Amino acid sequence: MAGNMIELDSVSKKFAEQTVLKDVNMKVREGEIVGLLGPNGSGKTTMIRLMNGVITPTSGRLSICSMDPLINGDGIRKISGILTENAGLYHEMSGIDNLTFFAKLYGHYDKKQIENLLEEFELSDHQHKKVGTYSTGMRRRLGIIKAILHHPKILFLDEPTNGLDPEGIKLVLQFIKELNEKQGTTIFLCSHILHQLENVCQQYLFLNEGQIIESGSLLDLQTRHVSQILLKVVTNLHPVENQYGGHPFTKVGVNTLQFILPSKESISPLLEKIIRNAWVHHVEIENNDLESIYFRIRGEKNE
Repeated sequence: MAGNMIELDSVSKKFAEQTVLKDVNMKVREGEIVGLLGPNGSGKTTMIRLMNGVITPTSGRLSICSMDPLINGDGIRKISGILTENAGLYHEMSGIDNLTFFAKLYGHYDKKQIENLLEEFELSDHQHKKVGTYSTGMRRRLGIIKAILHHPKILFLDEPTNGLDPEGIKLVLQFIKELNEKQGTTIFLCSHILHQLENVCQQYLFLNEGQIIESGSLLDLQTRHVSQILLKVVTNLHPVENQYGGHPFTKVGVNTLQFILPSKESISPLLEKIIRNAWVHHVEIENNDLESIYFRIRGEKNE
């Protein structure tokens, strides 16, 4: 069974009198994709900097692949890849020259690998242009390539989809999933755009004002925080009260009804009854997605 790749035990971080992180406890198992989710300014980037040994905690203990960032920061950085806001790229150099430089610096220069990654990230036609002329999305994609040149065991991605268009977002998220599936890379990514990560991560950590307020898989979170199902059904049915199990409903649009159900197990029986007398064009659960659960949890914590 895979062990813990990342462990934080009561980690706090202060800058002067400002507390950025407070008593953070966290475990990430080897081979997992874990999403750290929270608004801008909640402490996500600070956590990545702590785990890479770039800054030191005010209190608490960290372990990254059984190494302490305070003692063996260089060792951690050798086995990890990191994408930060500026990606650490040289803007006066071309894309290909940046990748060649860093690959040789890491001791993992592989011309074919670089060519394949440039093509996969749709940067082949731009590889000889100066990085300073790249769009934000192009620099983001080049930064991800740079982060994986040395085949890291752990990948830290800070807002990896920032500045990307829809096609770029899809490309990057698909690559993250495939990298994890094919190479078993442990991936820790931070984002404030929750819906993008719903089909990517196995575990989620909700960070708010420097504290982890909830964690678990999407199923765990649904079980703990969704007590009723809001089901949208696009249909030509015009039910009356107490019909179809007596589930409360509201008409929310043309041919669109919203039912309140006690659980997901109630969905199939309801739909079976509806389709006996009407057509059903679309069905959607509206309140058990990651974003809905996140805002519900934040509301609960602020009550």
